Amino acid sequence: MPLPSRLFCDTSFFYACLDQGDVNHQRAEVIVEDAATASTVLWVTWDIISETVTLLRYRRNFPAALTFLAEVKPWLAIVSYGDRVRAEAEQIFREYGRDHRLSFCDAISFVVVTTLLDNVPCLTFDEDFRSLGLIVIP
Repeated sequence: MPLPSRLFCDTSFFYACLDQGDVNHQRAEVIVEDAATASTVLWVTWDIISETVTLLRYRRNFPAALTFLAEVKPWLAIVSYGDRVRAEAEQIFREYGRDHRLSFCDAISFVVVTTLLDNVPCLTFDEDFRSLGLIVIP
């Protein structure tokens, strides 16, 4: 099935792309190839970039984090948002954070996807996006 023209990417997707030992690595590589073929625009927030760089630094190493910044980040479309999105994300976190495995970054992503990106499908290997009712690939 061809990928849509726009996708929102979560940290779990980027981490799987860059860690050959990740259980989702091969699937992530196929998705990256499909996205390149389809000229799919990959959307993120600075929160996702920060979380990805931090996770790569702590779980892998400093060069892996730099590779993401140098080789992946330039190809990403970064969503800008303001205080309204942060306030809505805080409300989402307060409302769903206790009963769902939800980070504040996930709450921001939810608000961005549903309000600024018109419910664009998400690339993630975490179940939290699906549990919030977002469209998830794979």
